[in-house]
Amino acid sequence: MKALRFYEPGRVALDTVDDPVAGPGEVILKLHATGLCNSDVRVYLGEKKAAAGVIPGHEMSGEVVEVGPGARATVGEVVSVCPILACGACSFCRDGYRNRCPSRKTLGYDLDGGIAEYVRIPLPLVATGQLLPVDRATPPQVRALVEPLACVLNSIESIETRAGAPLAIVGGGPMGLVHLLAGLAYGAAPILVVEPVAERRAVAMKLGATMAVSPEDAAAARDSLTEGEGFPAVAMAVGFSDALPTALDLVRRLGSINLFAGFPPGSTHTLDLNRVHYDEVRILGTQNAPFHLYGKSARLVSRMPALSQVVTNTYSLDDAAEAYSARLGKSGLKSAVVM
Repeated sequence: MKALRFYEPGRVALDTVDDPVAGPGEVILKLHATGLCNSDVRVYLGEKKAAAGVIPGHEMSGEVVEVGPGARATVGEVVSVCPILACGACSFCRDGYRNRCPSRKTLGYDLDGGIAEYVRIPLPLVATGQLLPVDRATPPQVRALVEPLACVLNSIESIETRAGAPLAIVGGGPMGLVHLLAGLAYGAAPILVVEPVAERRAVAMKLGATMAVSPEDAAAARDSLTEGEGFPAVAMAVGFSDALPTALDLVRRLGSINLFAGFPPGSTHTLDLNRVHYDEVRILGTQNAPFHLYGKSARLVSRMPALSQVVTNTYSLDDAAEAYSARLGKSGLKSAVVM
């Protein structure tokens, strides 16, 4: 089969590899679409690690075409994948947080992922229900958003986003826009998006933001939308530490800020500790999502058609390497490889 392989920072290439075969308890998916995440780009840049020679891609959707002996799956079923292979025995796994398992492995980083014609789903993922049924009528590049949407649900739930309550999002890139759509699905209002790029602000308004402003206008927007009180929930959906002061300016007393995006190695920022202490501000981080939010995400994607507007760049498998160069140049919003 054809597959894209990561060899070293700065080098990915389309290759021909053996078709995967389903062993006992395993499943083979014929892939329909795989999204390119910013963390994939960070691997390409050498900021994150992945196994040399691995097939990248952890945001994937496809169709079951082979079921190994004893596997709980049905040929013809259309699914998305929770790509985390966890130990199941540590305290984090026992508490439901497979995403925090110290020995976890992830498809697309440690094991072959979804930028290929087929992918083998290991027994532990199949046995624990990590193949998530999705509506075949939903566009394949939207079905592939189950994984990033689950991560966003973890983010907005961590800051207690709720119906009728204000939400601020710092960063109007692809994941900032998914935060916006998730916030709308949860009934948050008003929703402010802070983004320096005018074109992305325009997309945010088109998708339903109450206001979308540049960082310079964030304080005025805060005062306008919350009568000067600030936002109880602020999601920082950009991996630049210099954006933290904007988030702190937006959050209200007793409010919460979530650091959703990963940062370059060694990122630091000074912090007014008295602002946190006296105003009882919570600053937290989320990475990936506990498994129950994958199920919630799989149910939501078919009811969120606007997600298709976040995926602006699609590539054939033959052109998959171009998806990386497009993301490096920040062309469009989100990229996906559609088989």
